[in-house]
Amino acid sequence: MGKPTGFKEYERETEPYREPFVRLTDFDELYTEHDESHLRKQGARCMDCGVPFCQSNNGCPVQNLIPEWNDLVYNDRWREALDRLHKTNNFPEFTGRVCPAPCEGACVLGITDPPVTIKNIENAIIDRGFEEGWVTPKPSAPDTGKQIAVIGSGPCGLAAAEQLRSAGHAVTVYERADRIGGLLMYGIPNMKLDKGVVERRVQLMRDAGIRFETNADVGRNIDPAGLIEQNDAVLMATGATLARDLPIPGREAKGVHLAMEFLTANTKSLLDSGLEDGGYISAKDKNVIVIGGGDTGTDCIGTSLRHGCKSLVNFELLPKPPLERAPNNPWPLWPRVYRVDYGHAEAAEQFGDDPRVYSIMSKHFLMDDDGNLTGIVTVNVDENIKEIPGTEKTWEADLILLSMGFLQTEHYVNDPLGMETDERGNFIANKQDFRTSIANVYAAADCRRGQDLVVRAINEGREAAREIDRDLMGSTQLP
Repeated sequence: MGKPTGFKEYERETEPYREPFVRLTDFDELYTEHDESHLRKQGARCMDCGVPFCQSNNGCPVQNLIPEWNDLVYNDRWREALDRLHKTNNFPEFTGRVCPAPCEGACVLGITDPPVTIKNIENAIIDRGFEEGWVTPKPSAPDTGKQIAVIGSGPCGLAAAEQLRSAGHAVTVYERADRIGGLLMYGIPNMKLDKGVVERRVQLMRDAGIRFETNADVGRNIDPAGLIEQNDAVLMATGATLARDLPIPGREAKGVHLAMEFLTANTKSLLDSGLEDGGYISAKDKNVIVIGGGDTGTDCIGTSLRHGCKSLVNFELLPKPPLERAPNNPWPLWPRVYRVDYGHAEAAEQFGDDPRVYSIMSKHFLMDDDGNLTGIVTVNVDENIKEIPGTEKTWEADLILLSMGFLQTEHYVNDPLGMETDERGNFIANKQDFRTSIANVYAAADCRRGQDLVVRAINEGREAAREIDRDLMGSTQLP
């Protein structure tokens, strides 16, 4: 590495977010300006560790060449660092903002010290690349005469489309929403991923010759069988968008919503009118409860705070995680430890305490005679999720958001085809060739394996593109 003793000399310091009380007044991105001298020091912390677990199966799903670009940043060779980054990751501006960084959980330095700030460095490299004009449309091989349809414009669909176009194929991406990006556009709020960042990359893909069709809901207003007939290959990249619900008494109360209903409507209204059209579910002056954690739960917290909610509580079914790794959670596995994400910090700043309540189960929703939500009854549970007698409690609530993950893909796109699914409702397609039970139809990422990270979706999009190219051409040069 550029500075072999850097990990001994410098402490881990992440790039700070904007101050909570400042960022709560807008939906602008959380992040502060990059400090290159700071990032060079953080890059110097990358050890000459021999086996870089950061890019192993427990670390980065796209096998980013992390030690290489850490070293290049330390040596102020940013253009080369960008080239290394793009070798494995089509969209580092997305992962650098929203990925939970499993690479950092697997960092060898993390065995004894805080890991390298890999995510910060990745984000700085790609931001510098755009600032300098180094990021241009990906060049394409000579046209092959092959036509491919990609259904879904989330991270998997976009990655596959870019790879396939670079191999010389004609690619059309079909998106049911009115904007391209899938989860990136409407599932992640603006303060975490500004939509201009998404649109900037999509425009580069357009410039490379990829066609995008919006309001194209395959299975409803577009016949999937027709797409198969018109194309040499079809890739299903439809995601896992069927949310887990909470079927307890009172679920029909007005004021109980799935998290994605809340987040999607907010982002669409923000982009369409700056929230002036009122076409969203407002948390203003309401007692809000978010049921479920994870990134989506945090995003519901952050969005509710920006609306101006009256109070906010976040229910977690599981116990509070430990501050350090438990014995059954050793390195290099993802550390299941207590974390304070941006929304938790904002809620603590606004209301004086972390909003999370652990080991709590929802029993039934309460509503008035007009069907309006008024609250919820809960009970505490032990570590085995068994109810603890005498712990029932009633909570006041005007808005409850259900953020409990996703079960499977929606099946109206594949039902007309008779495509086979597994016991979990995912499309059956193996990791070797991504072929489904329908000839020339492939499936990748969340619709194949279930809900997962953006970076894993990018990885499967790349891998599926490689196998499609191999099937169409007899061999492939795609990585």
